[in-house]
Amino acid sequence: MAVPTAIGVAAIAVLYAGKMYFQGPKCKSKRNLDGKTVVITGGNSGIGKETAVDLARRGARVIIGCRNLQKGKEALKEIKERSGNSNVFLEELDLASLKSVRTFADKILSLESRVDVLINNAGVLMCPYQKTKDGFEMQFGTNHLGHFLLTMLLLDRLKRSQPSRIINVSSYAHRMGSDKINFTDINYEKSYDRWAAYYNSKLANVLFTRELSKRLEGTHVTVNALHPGAVSTELQRHMFFSSFWFYPIRWYMFKTAEQGAQTSIYCAVSEEMDGVSGKYLCDCRIVEPSKGAQDDDAAKKLWDLSIKMVGLQK
Repeated sequence: MAVPTAIGVAAIAVLYAGKMYFQGPKCKSKRNLDGKTVVITGGNSGIGKETAVDLARRGARVIIGCRNLQKGKEALKEIKERSGNSNVFLEELDLASLKSVRTFADKILSLESRVDVLINNAGVLMCPYQKTKDGFEMQFGTNHLGHFLLTMLLLDRLKRSQPSRIINVSSYAHRMGSDKINFTDINYEKSYDRWAAYYNSKLANVLFTRELSKRLEGTHVTVNALHPGAVSTELQRHMFFSSFWFYPIRWYMFKTAEQGAQTSIYCAVSEEMDGVSGKYLCDCRIVEPSKGAQDDDAAKKLWDLSIKMVGLQK
């Protein structure tokens, strides 16, 4: 009986080690954020809400931007209760509407004298084909263009508040597909593939980070992108493994929202990230993005195209 028992113990140990590996590391920084203002998109659920809770606990003034105000109000109450910080606020923000993005930015600029951290966290994933209110493919329009415009509108305030940080939540998925932005059919009007469109939007997040970091050299404003890991959240509602039958796999291999928020938190507060810009992170460490995400010509082309698409050309 000793051999089967030993095998069983070893199997449990291996499974436990695997579970710990998939959970990823925890941000160890104890940095206090008293007097700092943080803006988080999509702060009403998932890793956005957990990020808001953590930064509010550190004393930050936190503004969450949410499309669904009812869910936003429920999240606001929870964030205040869990963090013990009443200095948390909710504003309406629909990243699929450039008008909504502009209204949100105007409110931030009129109400907040400083913006120390901007976390572009919200997003959509693998949704059926649809367009934003401005006619853009939904995933590219929401995940990239909405955040691109918001960042540009808040950029002067971030510069005035320096040293400040911009964090773009991307995904490992940026490595998949063709590893090139689909410039020839940016709105997928000729042929739509929900996976390819998602990869396209996440690659855009990393290329935007790369180009913006160059333009911010010498300003003491940093910008970095990250992969939060495979996280079990509402974001996956359009995917096959969101079904009940995949629950055991999700429980074992996927992070909780709190675990998935750790790299966002690390980018926002870690002393190791002071002055670090233009990088891509996973599990609280800098890693190399795909070759396509290091294409400077593509990053510049995407920048110029985005400026035109959101109406910021001079």
